[in-house]
Amino acid sequence: MRKNWIVVPALMILLLLPALSVAQGVDEILTPAAEEQLEEPDSWLDTPGAVTVRDKENDAGDKLVVSFELPADTEGIFAYNVYRRFAGEVGEDTWSLIEVIPAGEPTEFIDGYDPEFPVEPGVLYEYRVASATVDGEEFFGPIFEADTVSAGEIYHTGKTRVLIAAGMFIFLIFYYFGKAQRGAKMYLRPIAGIEAIDEAIGRATEMGKPILYVPGLSSIADVATIASLTILGRVAKKIAQYQTPLIVPNRDPIVYTVAEEVVKQAYLEAGRPDAYDPDSVFFLTTSQFAFVAGVNGMMMREKPATNFYLGMFWAESLLLAETGSLSGAIQIAGTDAVTQLPFFITTCDYTLIGEELYAASAYLGREPKQIGALKGQDACKAIIMTFITAALIFGIIDVVANTHILDWLRDLVTSPIIE
Repeated sequence: MRKNWIVVPALMILLLLPALSVAQGVDEILTPAAEEQLEEPDSWLDTPGAVTVRDKENDAGDKLVVSFELPADTEGIFAYNVYRRFAGEVGEDTWSLIEVIPAGEPTEFIDGYDPEFPVEPGVLYEYRVASATVDGEEFFGPIFEADTVSAGEIYHTGKTRVLIAAGMFIFLIFYYFGKAQRGAKMYLRPIAGIEAIDEAIGRATEMGKPILYVPGLSSIADVATIASLTILGRVAKKIAQYQTPLIVPNRDPIVYTVAEEVVKQAYLEAGRPDAYDPDSVFFLTTSQFAFVAGVNGMMMREKPATNFYLGMFWAESLLLAETGSLSGAIQIAGTDAVTQLPFFITTCDYTLIGEELYAASAYLGREPKQIGALKGQDACKAIIMTFITAALIFGIIDVVANTHILDWLRDLVTSPIIE
């Protein structure tokens, strides 16, 4: 009986030894990472492959080109979510979602366009991509550290043609500037509005009526206002020689201060500083339509023989020009506001369109620097017009004779100059 009690426990121990050995072997083989992986459920979506990062060329050092390999099985994948963090950081909260690429779209994109997640020059990043389902579930791929950092370039190789064009433009300006300084007479195409300035001033002098000059309604920061004040100096100098009354209302306080000094200097250059009237240049109001109402009242009371509207104008342009037309004055307008040009063209005698406003000071002053810049611009325009005309002719020949000239020119233009 005692032997049976001893045999039974011994048999039970022998039977349990293999199971204990297997359990001990599993404890020895499993690492913490492997245990964590075993605890995760099996994913039914394939995850993306390797992530490749390279520096973007011709940038300021704030862009990276990122691409990743598609998974072997893309079925069920709605989009790919790309995450980024600084290299060496740990924790799930360190990742930032920088790009969402719909399934079927190219897997290469430029990182750095999102202002919320900018790319810092010289900083190393880590990337990982997750396959996303329609319901928002994500299956992450491995983490990849970028093998490069973003760096800026000193010279943009894609802007070589722009550099050549700018160099040619500067050369032409200095070339004509030198010719003007040497006293060479250069032809400037006539502009009717500028040539009529002397006639308009002479008419007001003969009639004994004042001249109204409105330097626009914008601030001194506007280029059109600066061009208008330059023309005001030329006009005021002629007015000082003819001793004609001048009225210059202003909407902006700073423009008023500059206009006052411009007119005063013009009278001084004309040799008539005693004829300058401090009340001829004045500040009216900053309110847009209150200013227009005040100027219109002056037109109806003073009956100026000549009205100049040069500068930046808005909705008040037609109100000013229509009132001046009813008063019977000669009107010369000029602005670079495309939306207001139709009103000036229909109600004024002469209109300076766009860049003609900027060229007026060169026409009136005949200074070498301004004439050289103007001739240089005209020469560049002539070159551009020549290319456009040649392209038009080649296009007609290519269509009629099927010579493929346009294809050859397109390859010539689009091919990189500097590799």
